[in-house]
Amino acid sequence: MVLLLAAVPLLLAIAAVVWVVRQQSDRLAQAQIAAMQPILLQARKDELQHFVQIGRRAVARLYEQTGHDPQARQQALELLRRMDFGNDNYFFVYDLQGNSLMHPRLPDLEGHSQWELRDSAGAPIIQQLVRQAQAGGGFVDYMWNRPSTGRDERKLGYVELVPEWGWVMGTGLYLDHLQETQALITRSTAQAVQQTRQQILLIASAALLLVAGGGLALNLYEQRAADTKLRAMAQKVVHSQEDERSRVARELHDGISQQLLSVKFVAESALLQLERGNADAAPTLRQGVAMLQGLVRDVRRISHDLRPTLLDDVGLASALAQIAREFGERSGIQVETQVASLPPIPEAVATAVFRVAQEALGNIEKHAGAQHVQLQLSYGDSGLALQLRDDGAGLDVPATLRQARSGLGLTNMRERIEMLGGSFSLASAPGATLLRAHMPGAVLKA
Repeated sequence: MVLLLAAVPLLLAIAAVVWVVRQQSDRLAQAQIAAMQPILLQARKDELQHFVQIGRRAVARLYEQTGHDPQARQQALELLRRMDFGNDNYFFVYDLQGNSLMHPRLPDLEGHSQWELRDSAGAPIIQQLVRQAQAGGGFVDYMWNRPSTGRDERKLGYVELVPEWGWVMGTGLYLDHLQETQALITRSTAQAVQQTRQQILLIASAALLLVAGGGLALNLYEQRAADTKLRAMAQKVVHSQEDERSRVARELHDGISQQLLSVKFVAESALLQLERGNADAAPTLRQGVAMLQGLVRDVRRISHDLRPTLLDDVGLASALAQIAREFGERSGIQVETQVASLPPIPEAVATAVFRVAQEALGNIEKHAGAQHVQLQLSYGDSGLALQLRDDGAGLDVPATLRQARSGLGLTNMRERIEMLGGSFSLASAPGATLLRAHMPGAVLKA
């Protein structure tokens, strides 16, 4: 059970950490992509602009050398045809009416108008290129058939106007590298997340093993401690039983047996007097009857000590008041009693509180040398409270508890109360000893 209570929160925490790592990694990947895309796009734009400027300078030199010579125009177109930079990257030339003048990958378009050509999104490609060139040059984003794959893909074109010959010259780059970069970042993030997850699981496995080992060790320790306490309690029970048997044996031997012998001698004396016809037998018999009455009281007292029948007859409050009164009459110690009226309470609680009061009064009578005792029993919302105070010599509570025999009474009192869910305390100094036993309301309702 301890292992389960420790493992479940740990597993939930690990799952939460893995989920948070996953979410943060996705956000980081998106942030990296968002940060990289503008940089890569700008690098591509700079690259395209640089290529077009190179081609523009080459065309400008031919124009400067030949002017409007048609042959020079053809040479310029052939020069641009050869200036490609990769299978899918090349120059193209259109006139202002949208006629294709040069296209190294699609020569069938040359000499034909492409003014109405539109991409898969419906955008007029050539019209956009011409307008951008007439506006001073710039970039156009459109869909175009990629020669190496035969599929329409997104392309970024850059065009400039060659006003000398009325051309729109440009080139373009396919933007699949952006998707490739995005895919690379996503794969790298996924790999990092996978590695992190494996590390977390490894740490979690080690933690679970530690928790399992710790839980097992704790269970073994608690089991051993419980066994030790159980053995100690069993020993205390045996000692308590032996002490009670010894006390009853002493009572029977020193009290009841002696009184029975005395009654026997008195009865024999009265019988002898009767046999001799002595008229003085009646006083002797009366003496024997008085001794028998005392013997009956002692037997009742011993029986009462063995089982508090007062609890069954009059209840806890009246029983405490009666044993306090009998204690004062027997010991000569002044007793002040304050006992509140009580509602019905569990029998086990009543017995435990009664026994504690009985044991405490016995200890005061035997050991305290007190002149005055206060016994208070109160009841309220917080529960039932017993308090005993005396002005005797006091005792060293820790030292008394360490002594197996003399501390047995205190230990029994504490265990009686705490076993039922209550609390027990004892504070002592010369002239003032205070015992408290408290039973909370929840115990009284059980």
